[in-house]
Amino acid sequence: MRLHLLMLRIQFPPPNFKIKEEDDREFIFDEGRKKWVRLTPEEWVRQNFLQYLVQVKNVHLSLIAIEKEVQLADVKKRCDIVVYKEHKPWMIVECKEMNVPLSEVVLAQVIRYNMALPVEYLVISNGSFSYAWQRMHNKLIEIEELPIWE
Repeated sequence: MRLHLLMLRIQFPPPNFKIKEEDDREFIFDEGRKKWVRLTPEEWVRQNFLQYLVQVKNVHLSLIAIEKEVQLADVKKRCDIVVYKEHKPWMIVECKEMNVPLSEVVLAQVIRYNMALPVEYLVISNGSFSYAWQRMHNKLIEIEELPIWE
């Protein structure tokens, strides 16, 4: 599958995170997991995308799983973000740090997660760029905007 350049239009909300430093390492409070986690470049993207989903797309935090474990054959992997709707997985978001290009390899990763956890929407983001697809009739259709969660 070729990665087109139909980017999602995303305006991340202004960051309002709780950040602390311990032993020369930064931590950010993850509201979804209700705990302090190491502030890595990928975590920064994940936390911003979570706030976008909650503040802009109206997804209630209780309907979001963060680092959701999935079984791929005999290997356990973790989806960065899974959004649920009507008690079923609805969207998977795979986050990468800003300097990681969003390539077909990243898309293939989220498609593998989708095999274990079928959803309607697949998203990949590195904070600077984000792409999304809607699964319709066993095809992935690129979309420019994520739906508002209702």
